[in-house]
Amino acid sequence: MNIVVFLPNWLGDLVMATPALRALRRLYGCRAQIIGVVRPHLHEVLAGTDFLDEQRPFDPRSPDREQRRWALLRWMRGRQFDLCLLLTHSFDTALMARLGGAAVRVGYARNARGWLLSQKLTPQRSGGRIVPEPNVQTYLALAEAIGCPPEPPKLELRLTPEESALGDRAWQSLDLRGDGRVVALNNSGAYGAAKRWPGEHCSTLARRIADELDYDVLVICGPAEREAARQIAESAGHRRVKSLDSLPPSIGLTKACLERCRLTISTDSGPRHVAAAFGRPVITLLGPTLPIWIENPLVRSVDLRVPLDCLGCGRRTCPLGHHRCMRELTPELVFQHTADVLRREAARAA
Repeated sequence: MNIVVFLPNWLGDLVMATPALRALRRLYGCRAQIIGVVRPHLHEVLAGTDFLDEQRPFDPRSPDREQRRWALLRWMRGRQFDLCLLLTHSFDTALMARLGGAAVRVGYARNARGWLLSQKLTPQRSGGRIVPEPNVQTYLALAEAIGCPPEPPKLELRLTPEESALGDRAWQSLDLRGDGRVVALNNSGAYGAAKRWPGEHCSTLARRIADELDYDVLVICGPAEREAARQIAESAGHRRVKSLDSLPPSIGLTKACLERCRLTISTDSGPRHVAAAFGRPVITLLGPTLPIWIENPLVRSVDLRVPLDCLGCGRRTCPLGHHRCMRELTPELVFQHTADVLRREAARAA
């Protein structure tokens, strides 16, 4: 079997797809060549796992022509794929699967693309709208549709030796404790500003964790959040609050750091799911996204949100201009839950 999988375009969604990829590998084992079509900036996410035999970068807007549509189509036609599994929901990727010559094309009938699929799943609708359900389950349903046995929704990532070495260097460079007493704080939100917690809330929380709970705090950041992370750490005004902004950013470094931290406090963004995939507890700060999208019984998560009528609007910026869903998640509330989770983790370790 020659299998191609169009992987999700967002870091968190890709992590939530790992149970489906594991199910696919368990079904076919070494009897299939499984290749993932992935956004170039996400190629490190699955490094260290055995879900895929190969990754093919694809970005229709890339300056590199070899990563655009026509290059991908030529590659697909040359490989003559028996099966294409679409973990994406766009019309564009379904069209690529059809024009690329995949014999069997499996995906959800959404965005007017049902006619491009040879085997389609129909999402449940109510009043013309798709009924929300956990992302991890939608991906697993696709795997089961092609014959995979039921698979637990356990998120799974691994570290390569090179990524572990990046973590070692970060801990040494930033003088972080080696006994596990480190809390990660992530305020990223590539989807849009509406997901982010106010920077002053982050600084207040980080200072209290370091001062009152005697934990180091590491502010996580990607390339676009380095300045914001630096400001959070500086505004905290505590020597045990550090930031990754001074180190070359990479997903491999983020993975290595989150795997070492005892707890991650995060907005609903990629690093939250990375930490969960390493089995770490997470406190999730929710505003414009619905909790059901990330629901997973195997993730140890405390999901915090303010009870507002506009909660879960799904917008990239606050349409009402007040951003209350995140502003009214107070540092005091998050600190109380942080202290509770850390106490439970200490008891669990003992």
